[in-house]
Amino acid sequence: MSKVRKHAACCLLFCFAALSVPPVKAWDNGLALTPPMGWNSWNKFGCNVSEDMIKGMADAMASSGMKDAGYQYVVIDDCWQVNRDASGNIVSDPHFPSGIKALADYVHSKGLKFGIYSDAGSQTCAHRPGSQGHEYQDALKYAEWGVDYLKYDWCSTGKMNAESAYATMRDALKTAGRPIVFSLCEWGSHQPWLWARDVGNLWRTTGDISDHWSCAGRKDCTGFLEILDKQDGLETYAGPGHWNDPDMLEVGNGGMTTSEYRSHFSFWCLLASPLIAGNDLRNMTLEIKEILTNPEVIAVNQDAAGMQGRRVKKSGDTEVWSKQLQDGSRAVILFNRGSSDADVSVGWEDLGYPAHLSTSVRDLWQKKDLAKSTGSFSAKVASHGVAMIKVTP
Repeated sequence: MSKVRKHAACCLLFCFAALSVPPVKAWDNGLALTPPMGWNSWNKFGCNVSEDMIKGMADAMASSGMKDAGYQYVVIDDCWQVNRDASGNIVSDPHFPSGIKALADYVHSKGLKFGIYSDAGSQTCAHRPGSQGHEYQDALKYAEWGVDYLKYDWCSTGKMNAESAYATMRDALKTAGRPIVFSLCEWGSHQPWLWARDVGNLWRTTGDISDHWSCAGRKDCTGFLEILDKQDGLETYAGPGHWNDPDMLEVGNGGMTTSEYRSHFSFWCLLASPLIAGNDLRNMTLEIKEILTNPEVIAVNQDAAGMQGRRVKKSGDTEVWSKQLQDGSRAVILFNRGSSDADVSVGWEDLGYPAHLSTSVRDLWQKKDLAKSTGSFSAKVASHGVAMIKVTP
């Protein structure tokens, strides 16, 4: 074979080899392979954020058992920024006198990761400077500061194209060269589940959560039930590195009962949702701490298969939801929306198992094994409550 033909053949083989390698997805930054776990300031504190408060929250996460349970991101939401300097660099509020890098260093010193907030528009939702037109400049500054997580909101965006706007910040973060989890807070307005897996690690599927069981009939809030109902049917879009986000947890903020908070947390775990606490970690009650740190329920959320649970049965006010786990078992929620106690049952065929299968059943909230079952399982479930079990063949 002549040198020319040999060279051409080699080039052809190289081209075929290159074509056979799947392109690297933009979202595949090696982060959030299980749903991110952390804390965010907004639900409890809104704009009342400061350096001392964030340090105190990092201290509490490290000492309260939250870190040991898997929580790692400490995220400042809106109002940490106040303006831009003459060079266009974002400037932190005077309530952060040591600067954001020093705060990130403090959080890192606790063995935790640090997150921050911005907006795709000209202003944030609290009318602080957004990142529009400064995406690459801001991303470089975040990398310089040691940011590990960016929540990116959607206020003051006018007629901007959501996919394009978020892709611009995605590209800026990639250029900055630091691994940063990218959280798209677009409120589900433009069906981000259809396109955002190529853009970020997680995307909001609804408007902001309110600390209410239900906001039926109200226009100014979105309660737990309204958000839950919007998640069913989105399960095919979630997986390792890219997650549907029904918003942050309200557990412990006082608007729901302990039983309702247990339901809220159970569903966020079954739905493979990011677990971003939003309460004051410095003064949790024992009941709230036990909800947020239950290792068996968290294990459902963090299961490596990354499958989002779905509703498999509904009868009036009672429902059954199921999530397939990596070992072939199922995490199951028996749910009672009603105002009085109810018997709720699930058949193995509802879970994709044959009816004759004999299984072990474990109660994940009581942390105990129940009697082996064949064909079905039932339990009496309190009003607004759940029974959460793991069914293993």
